[in-house]
Amino acid sequence: MLSSISRTGPFARYVGAAATGLLLAATALAIGAAPRADAAPNVETYVALGDSYAAGSVVLPQTDLLTCARSAVNYPALVAQELGAKTFRDVTCGSATTADFTNLQPGNVLGTAAPQYDALSADTTLVTVTIGGNDIGLADAAYSCANPFPEPVGRSCADGFTAGGRDEFADRIAAFTPTYGRVIDEIRSRAPQAEVVLVGYPTGFRPGGCPDVQPVWRRDADYIQRTLTALNAVMSEQASANGATYVDVATSSVGHDACAAPGVRWLEGIVPSSTTSLAPIHPNAAGQANMARQVLAALGR
Repeated sequence: MLSSISRTGPFARYVGAAATGLLLAATALAIGAAPRADAAPNVETYVALGDSYAAGSVVLPQTDLLTCARSAVNYPALVAQELGAKTFRDVTCGSATTADFTNLQPGNVLGTAAPQYDALSADTTLVTVTIGGNDIGLADAAYSCANPFPEPVGRSCADGFTAGGRDEFADRIAAFTPTYGRVIDEIRSRAPQAEVVLVGYPTGFRPGGCPDVQPVWRRDADYIQRTLTALNAVMSEQASANGATYVDVATSSVGHDACAAPGVRWLEGIVPSSTTSLAPIHPNAAGQANMARQVLAALGR
């Protein structure tokens, strides 16, 4: 249910289909992300790393639709504006994994994104990171949990992922956990002055889900959310263990999940309800604004 989707998966195909109609919007209003003129420039250089939950994929207006699906109003842009960052480098990218921090990333539709770590420099003073959902494959798994018909017509993804007494995603999270520490270490080696902030993922489903609103069986919605909560927990633990800051955005988004009514919802469902936030199972503009508020609060702003 998470970050973005594999480059050949539903998210890449969705962006490709939407690209023609949204191309003009992709570059419109990018000036809206510029630092506020009246804000004190107490953050010299801010670098944002991460996946589509950080990039604000297909949340309009976009600054880079075809390669990274990056929004002009994603949480990094809003944080940079509020902090008055003198230099702001947003290299967040839809479909990113931690491998794309060190390697070239093929675009979701076309183009190539540079390794995200390349944006770091010795004068960087703030780094935010949202990553991990694509590394464990949770995004594609969430789409596999969609069932257009009520039980028992269909298959439970939770049953499949926990068959034989093993929890596949618990194993994936356990294997991935040390990667957060390595990410923090690499950031520090390239940007020794920077405050490192790991930003978690928002709440996706309320307990029991909402099969009358989103085509996901109740037990499958609970499994997705349980896995997402576990990923947030290890992100928090690894941030603490490695001297970084963790920002919890799940708590503040309770009640604003994919089951909430349009206008209250901060995370879009399988079928988006917003005309300006078009990526399924991703934060909309209001969700990005909430993520920005939580980051700013963690920074004491």
